[in-house]
Parts: sequence; C-alpha cells; structure tokens
Amino acid sequence: MSLPETPPKAIATPCVKVCIVDAESGLCLGCQRTLMEIAGWARLDEDARDRLMVELPGRRSLIRPEKLGLA
Repeated sequence: MSLPETPPKAIATPCVKVCIVDAESGLCLGCQRTLMEIAGWARLDEDARDRLMVELPGRRSLIRPEKLGLA
C-alpha cells in the first residue's frame, strides 16, 4: 500500500471550541450546529458542509441573546 502524494485537504469546520448545546434551541452556542450535524460533519461531502456553513449565521437569532452573552 502506497502513501498518497499529498496529504488530504483539511475539512473546514465552524467549530470555535465553545461546545455548549442550548436545550431550548438544540443548537451549539459556539457554532450553531445541532448535535446530529456535529456528529456527522466528517461524513458530509464538501458541498453539504458548504451549504450548512452558509446557513449557520442565520441560526444565531434562534438562541436567546443572553445565552450568547449579548444581553
């Protein structure tokens, strides 16, 4: 078995190392993904990850501001 000529491309992730899931919204306070999305992130293809990355900023409004330290 031969090694690949170049290392695999790193998987882009929205993770900011703030891993607290809000029970009310079901979203991580750091990246705004659900637990299912976090668990399956590496199995998604690049297009699916890109689509989800575009959606994530809009999810902040689903979390009460005081939980994000904004109030």
